[in-house]
Amino acid sequence: MRIADLIAQTLSAHGVRHAFGMPGGEVVTMLDALNAAGIAFTLARNETAAAMMAAGASAVTGAPGLLLTTLGPGLANAVNGIADAQQEQVPLLIISGIVEHGVRGRYTHQILDHAALLRPLVKASFEIAAEGAAETIARALALAVRAPAGPVHIDLSPALAAQDAPAASHPVKPPVRLHPVPAGDDPIMRAVADKIAHSRHPIILAGFEAARCGAAAAMTLLMDQQRIPVITTYKAKGLVPEDHPLSLGGAGLSPKADTLLLDLIAKADLILTIGYDPIEMRVGWCDAFPATAQVIDLTAYPADHGMHRIDQQVIGPLPGTIAALNWALGKSAPPPRWAAGQVGTTRAALHTFFAPPTAWGPHAVFAALHAALPESATVTVDSGAHRILFSQMWQAQRPLSVLQSAGFCTMGAALPLAIGAARAGVPGPIIAIMGDGGLEMTLGELGTVRDAGLKVVVLVVQDVSLALIALKQAQAGLAPAGVAMGRTDYAALARAFGGAGETVDSVEALRAALGRAIAADGFSLIAAAVDANAYRGAF
Repeated sequence: MRIADLIAQTLSAHGVRHAFGMPGGEVVTMLDALNAAGIAFTLARNETAAAMMAAGASAVTGAPGLLLTTLGPGLANAVNGIADAQQEQVPLLIISGIVEHGVRGRYTHQILDHAALLRPLVKASFEIAAEGAAETIARALALAVRAPAGPVHIDLSPALAAQDAPAASHPVKPPVRLHPVPAGDDPIMRAVADKIAHSRHPIILAGFEAARCGAAAAMTLLMDQQRIPVITTYKAKGLVPEDHPLSLGGAGLSPKADTLLLDLIAKADLILTIGYDPIEMRVGWCDAFPATAQVIDLTAYPADHGMHRIDQQVIGPLPGTIAALNWALGKSAPPPRWAAGQVGTTRAALHTFFAPPTAWGPHAVFAALHAALPESATVTVDSGAHRILFSQMWQAQRPLSVLQSAGFCTMGAALPLAIGAARAGVPGPIIAIMGDGGLEMTLGELGTVRDAGLKVVVLVVQDVSLALIALKQAQAGLAPAGVAMGRTDYAALARAFGGAGETVDSVEALRAALGRAIAADGFSLIAAAVDANAYRGAF
């Protein structure tokens, strides 16, 4: 067994089933070992996109993501994707090739200090040695998944990868980790329950950690039994069904929505933050909690921020902690909460704010898409004006059904996230929503979709501009500059890559195109031609 085999088998033992990247000569042995261990490798066209594909696969499986790159330019080209993993808290393992020790002191071609390059972005950086290779990988994986999750980097030389593993070596399996949680009669939980029971205007603000840790059922029960309205971040959309009368949808990027939601927050006497990290929000939410409200934080880890105060923090695995809180609260009816119809009025106002104002435009695109897709669909959405509008209009019914870059907000994420989710075998249609800018950053990945035989629908909201930046220029009283784009025939490009491609300019045409795309065997691209001016005042 080669050291590369030992590494690959350890990765497999920890649940890694997919790897993404672009190989170079320094990692060919590692690639061979991954294939031998049953870890499927997906060839991306860009290393940053590959890192985001790994993030998409990790989001839907819960397993760590794996990025394989060559040395120097390969790893350097992945930096944006690794930075995204750091701010999006993706458990990502990066394996990069390096030059052999014997020539490293005199050889300079493609050489840079990988660990120094990645130091601000990764939890740790290790170089594999012959002794303890499997243990180093197991340590790196444990560090990557430890809350808050994040990327860890591994350097591996080609000669070492091909070397026979020491005779006593064997793959390292993960330990069985047991996470004790508070019981419902724990004094801490009883104290928290007592504060909730005596509140008249409680509200829940929930984040991504609650969505990805399996806390949805306990959260929905807490909302239902205690009649507490729930606001989520964009990243946590679907944590509770968003058509529920007590769900106020996602928040964080829309000043229009914030006027309503922050007004409700200002009236709260108790704010319960659950799995919430303010990196998912924006500056408008700084110091948003009223001085008269109790702020109680249920979290798997203390988030690093200075956005607002926390009066009491309960740290532990969220599903069990919320279940214990539900037990402590009991099944008796809660006291009257909020003024009659106040939460419903806010929900109705949000719906009115984002209702389609015209027969065609980005609002109509998202309304038609929502009507066309089954609940089993997974939607990824790129950064831009379209993401803000989409995230306010879309009613998600289950957690992790909407994937996006919400902390880092990088462009070009939607297509790679969709590819990663598709490679991991997520059921139901997979739709990647993009703007002109994000698609043109990642056009080459249409070749990845084709070669992997994936069924992905790419919906391009084509407004021939960087619409969000143009809006910000207008808000600053500036003339538009550097934001106009030419009109590319994306449908023709999709066909050139071997997929189906259509351009639409009406709801009827979009509905028909979506029907064909969802029924198709391969990938499809639909370009919805809209006017960028439709975003003015939209959110």
